Amino acid sequence: MMRRRTRVVKLGGLLIGGGHPVSVQSMTSTDTRDIAKTVAQIQALEKAGCELIRVAVVDQEAAQAIAEIKKHITIPLVADIHFDYRLALLSIASGCDGLRLNPGNIGAAYKVQEVVRACRDRGIPIRIGVNAGSLDKIIAQKYGGTTAHALVESALAHVNILEAMNFDNLKISLKASSVQLTVEAYRLISEMVDYPLHIGITEAGTMERGLIKSSLGLGILLAEGIGDTMRVSLTADPVNEVWTAYEILRALGLRQRGAELISCPTCGRCEIDLIKTARQIDQRLREIAAPIKVAVMGCVVNGPGEAREADIGVAGGKEVGLLFKKGEVIRKIPESQLTEALLAEIIALLEQNEESAKSPE
Repeated sequence: MMRRRTRVVKLGGLLIGGGHPVSVQSMTSTDTRDIAKTVAQIQALEKAGCELIRVAVVDQEAAQAIAEIKKHITIPLVADIHFDYRLALLSIASGCDGLRLNPGNIGAAYKVQEVVRACRDRGIPIRIGVNAGSLDKIIAQKYGGTTAHALVESALAHVNILEAMNFDNLKISLKASSVQLTVEAYRLISEMVDYPLHIGITEAGTMERGLIKSSLGLGILLAEGIGDTMRVSLTADPVNEVWTAYEILRALGLRQRGAELISCPTCGRCEIDLIKTARQIDQRLREIAAPIKVAVMGCVVNGPGEAREADIGVAGGKEVGLLFKKGEVIRKIPESQLTEALLAEIIALLEQNEESAKSPE
């Protein structure tokens, strides 16, 4: 897959753009001032594979909390700032790795200059983030509403402010809750600048609805080579955002992390409770970080053959399941023991693969 070539931005220890892997981002839903809860959530996100975290900075206490939060996490932290340049300066002093800030919204030029100077001194990038829901009214009137061209013009206006100050350590995002509007806006700006793009469908909805909209919108953009960092926005535990992001990237062959599950839609030949079994296995597989392909099939007629590319799997029989590896049946397991037996075999296979990787050729 050809990816749009962008300049490289360094955010903490993470390299973004320039052909580096698409980074997975999320945002905390905790009050940043509650350091213990914020750290706990970020650590859970780290375990899930999150590579970049954003926190809301609502006041001075939140900005100062960043210093303590940073002591307990390993991934780069971005401070989300609106309107008050002093919160940006405090966040930088507290050790944030990046800012999400629109310079046109923080007032006088000297305020922007102070932020730019502090970012330049610390090597801190700024993400300019334009959202359809908060588009400048003058620009919206010019285009007769919230359009892709309006989003792009708004973003470029913020970019121009920083470029005029000889600052170009930037990322850009253009988000809307509409898949079509978001895709069109990113397509337009990707032809106009070479800054890394952070992609997402904002306000996408609940777990199920948000997953569908995000998969469509982000899938289209990524398939066209657009996107250097991404966030799946869900009205749900942010750990689900990270899992969904990796599933999207895996489906497009862009990243490989964690277990992939193949399961059949069931039919009249199925003689086990396949839906229950598949759900149980799916939830347990999310604990696995190593890449492995697992199949849960409904019957022995086509199951092992259809899932031959899977590393390991089960196919249902009459109140039993057949365990198979690479399409070859290994043994028969009672239905009540299917989930635990399969997971035990997966762990043994992963351990075997790990040992093989360590052994000299």
